[in-house]
Amino acid sequence: MTTVDIHLQLLDRQVLDRNGLLVCKVDDIELHEGPDGVPFVTAILVGPRASGPRLGGRLGRWLTALAWRLAEPPGDAPPRIPFGRVTAVHSAVDVDRTRAELAVDPLEGWVERHVIGRLPGSGHAG
Repeated sequence: MTTVDIHLQLLDRQVLDRNGLLVCKVDDIELHEGPDGVPFVTAILVGPRASGPRLGGRLGRWLTALAWRLAEPPGDAPPRIPFGRVTAVHSAVDVDRTRAELAVDPLEGWVERHVIGRLPGSGHAG
C-alpha cells in the first residue's frame, strides 16, 4: 500500500489517459474506511458536481445545481474514476484508460449535442 498526501499529490492535479492526453482535473476524492480504521482512496471525482461542494458558499451551491441540471444521465453523484485505474501519481495522475473509455466529461458531451451539433455544417468533416 502506498501512502499519498491527498492535498499535495491528488487534488487539483491533471488526469492523463494512457496516451498521455488530458482527461480532466481531480476535483475531489472518494474515501472509504478500511477494516483497520484507516481511510483509503477509492475514486477520483471530477466535474462541477465534485468541485462545487469543495468551493462551498453560494457559488459552490450554484455550480453544483447547474451541473446537476445539465448532467446526462441525471443524478447527484459526480463522474468518478475508480482509483484502481490509476497507474502513477506524479505532477499529474496517469490512468490506464483512454478519455473516451472513461467518459467522465458529461458537460462536453452536452455541449456537443445541444450547441455544436445544431450549428449548420457541424456534422461534416472540414
